[in-house]
Amino acid sequence: MSEKLGAAKSTAFPFRTTSILAGAAIIAVVLPFALMKAEIIDPYTTHIITMGAVNAIMAMSVNMIVGITGQLSLGQAGFLAIGAYSCIFFTIDLGFPLPLAAAFAILLTTLAGFLIGFPVLKLSGDYLAIVTLGFGEIIRVVFINLKELTGGPNGRQFTTIMALNGELAFIVVTSVLIIILALAQNFLRSSFGRAIMACREDEIAAFSSGIDIFRYKMLGFVIAAFIAGIGGSLYAMVVGFVKPDIAQFLKSIDFLIYVVLGGMGSMTGSILASYLLTYLQEFLRFLQDYRLLIYPLILILVMLFRPKGLLGMKEFSFVKSFDRIAAKLGGRKKAGDPS
Repeated sequence: MSEKLGAAKSTAFPFRTTSILAGAAIIAVVLPFALMKAEIIDPYTTHIITMGAVNAIMAMSVNMIVGITGQLSLGQAGFLAIGAYSCIFFTIDLGFPLPLAAAFAILLTTLAGFLIGFPVLKLSGDYLAIVTLGFGEIIRVVFINLKELTGGPNGRQFTTIMALNGELAFIVVTSVLIIILALAQNFLRSSFGRAIMACREDEIAAFSSGIDIFRYKMLGFVIAAFIAGIGGSLYAMVVGFVKPDIAQFLKSIDFLIYVVLGGMGSMTGSILASYLLTYLQEFLRFLQDYRLLIYPLILILVMLFRPKGLLGMKEFSFVKSFDRIAAKLGGRKKAGDPS
């Protein structure tokens, strides 16, 4: 009898968890979309929210290397540029349908991550940071000189349905972000994810336990490049215009700031920080040049009072939040029950 009850609980628990997460994902897409349709959220704000989702995808890419793998990389903007320009090339120059072009762009970016990571990950610490920084600058210079393919310093136009329809762009980018988050969370709970985090915590202890350090560092680096390829493809579709400057060093620093502010090792923290800082940059635009003073000041204050970031290494749990709300509502009902 006890075995049957245990089996029933084990089957009910995943179904309940999946239902709550699916409900939260649907609300995250449907509620803002309804507000956009009702014109409560204007097109300009819609674009900011969509760009916040693109930045969140790139922040997750950086977090996979910096927070999860424990390696400092300053060249993720280079992978963003590869994904964006590849998507344009496969669509305009080769005539591929947009979804197929995006798939090939993501694969090409992943391959670039593998080829670059193979020699680079033999380094660590500051040396790795300098090499990856150089990689991003090399990508930028190459794209500037490939004028026939990239348009040179002036960039290249890329008109898509998503660039013209902000609501469609929001739905697609937000849905992709939710899928990446779900896959990343499941991966980190798997034996592969735990092995990568073991390498981050103590390489000597991980090696003593039989973990191939280089192999799992490569795995984390390639996954980060894969996510960056997705972010680059979506960036090209949403913005509709790509310049080589997106591969510059400062762009990689922006993504790193999202990770540090949200919490290194926390995917949901990176997403939260990406949305907050993306909107903050636009909100402070009325200050013009003084915005360059206020924005870093806010970051300094946050780092002083929350040195581990907004969420630290913890993840926001939708299931636990749902349980807390349900418990509070249940307690209020019992308190108000006359019987």
